[in-house]
Amino acid sequence: MKILWLDINSSYSHSSVALPAIHAQVSDREDWEWCVVRGTINDNPGAIAATVAEHKPDIIAATFWLFTHNMQIEVLSRAVQLLENVKIICGGPEFLGDNEDFLRRNPFVTAVIRGEGEEALPEFLDKVDRRSCWQSIEGLCWMSENGYHDNGIARVNDFASLKYPEESCFFNWDKPFVQLETTRGCFNTCAFCVSGGEKPVRYQSLEQVSKRLENICSHGIKDIRVLDRTFNYDTVRACGMLDIFAGYAGYAGKMRFHLEIHPSLISDELKRKLASMPSGLLHLEAGIQSLDSKVLEASGRKGSLESSMKGLEFLCSLENLQTHADLIAGLPGYGLDMLCADIARLVGTGVDELQIESLKVLPGTRMRATADDKDLKFSPLPPYEILQTPMMSPSDLRRAMQISRMIDLYYNSVIWQKTVRDLICSDKDFIIRFTEHLKALMVLDSPVSLERRGVILYEYCKGNHPEKLTDVSVAWIEAGFSLKKEPAGKILRIKHLGAFLEEESLLMSVVYGQPEPSHRYYMLASDDRKILFGYDSESHQPSPVFMASLRQ
Repeated sequence: MKILWLDINSSYSHSSVALPAIHAQVSDREDWEWCVVRGTINDNPGAIAATVAEHKPDIIAATFWLFTHNMQIEVLSRAVQLLENVKIICGGPEFLGDNEDFLRRNPFVTAVIRGEGEEALPEFLDKVDRRSCWQSIEGLCWMSENGYHDNGIARVNDFASLKYPEESCFFNWDKPFVQLETTRGCFNTCAFCVSGGEKPVRYQSLEQVSKRLENICSHGIKDIRVLDRTFNYDTVRACGMLDIFAGYAGYAGKMRFHLEIHPSLISDELKRKLASMPSGLLHLEAGIQSLDSKVLEASGRKGSLESSMKGLEFLCSLENLQTHADLIAGLPGYGLDMLCADIARLVGTGVDELQIESLKVLPGTRMRATADDKDLKFSPLPPYEILQTPMMSPSDLRRAMQISRMIDLYYNSVIWQKTVRDLICSDKDFIIRFTEHLKALMVLDSPVSLERRGVILYEYCKGNHPEKLTDVSVAWIEAGFSLKKEPAGKILRIKHLGAFLEEESLLMSVVYGQPEPSHRYYMLASDDRKILFGYDSESHQPSPVFMASLRQ
């Protein structure tokens, strides 16, 4: 029997672990021949379908994710026209809800699996030609002349006994990052998350994790994204994991681990461990979603809001790691003014990255089941984005996504972050006003270079916050942009530094670097500040290598 896996991803850099996770469990089956056809949502579906047909498979298996759903259907609906008697089995997060409508709309799909596929799919493949036996396959959903059949949800009870995805010949080592799942399930009950009902949490041992990392590192991988929903649910295990990660700090130029952490569950022991971790090793995603306790309660999210903020503030105080926080526009009870206030509060903590997403009312979640009761209007098609709530009109939600784009362009850019943080914290209207300014310039829906962002911010501050012009100029100069353009401000070339300082009776307070006779010097002068920059004349590096403040 020949099985073809249709591997469609949202971009080339992404790689699904579904195929290697399942194939690893059955790689010893000599009677099953496996092959894969890969593509992205930007590829031509007809071309991919033609490639699928060339393999002449007996079975096509495909995993459906939020942003690949439509493309998978485009390809499968074409492939089935080119192949006689092919059977199609689908799985993935898209099938965690009621699957009857999907199967009725897509009769060329033989069946779908709800839940975890490592055990359910091999059982289906064993019984594919014996429909009378399908009733015993956990998680299988299909149509027959008798109607819709639903076998509940598939769960792998002994998660630790599974063979690792990296052991499959289909594991993709060529991508810029590798995904590592060491637990499955989540203690939390977030109504908007597909893992909100996955209990109990199932673990791999620390020994297993260590063994897997040794294999991953042997392939030269430096970027590892840990898929565990709440990394720090178990403090003892989390500390053990961090000890393992710390052992790779010096490996091949240092590795980086991405973790999801619940900020309200950071114990004193974990705080000490995080503070001692090697610099640059960790990138933490701290789940916030909202800073309103009623919104969190309506969304089913556990954890004290006060503890979450204290935990986040602690994480942001650590210079040895990066912290990412998120907010979700469209949650029940969450208004646009509340969202803007939460953005300002999170920015005030010094968080390194901030992401504002729109609520996705996903199949299989409690948010989907209670959407009518909460009067939530959402798209019936992927990605199931929220369209209207009692607290947010369609225009409010559209503005929230425009604000998200503004934050990504400016706050999440290291160059402009400090200035934009100061503006957000000092001017309660900045978020809305600056977003409207960007909208008027029609730059929110197109790529914008870092230099262009600086020009826009400088021009905005000229008319609205002249006291911040020097800050924008300093950021511009330190980024290495042209000193001939307006955001460089009133910058002057200093040919003879010593004579200039003596003549003007100026003293230097060094910010970074060391002054050298060979440097080229420039002074940025404003009403309240004089700042000296030195450039390396030999390397012609565009950014200054020396900076000092000048005072009388």
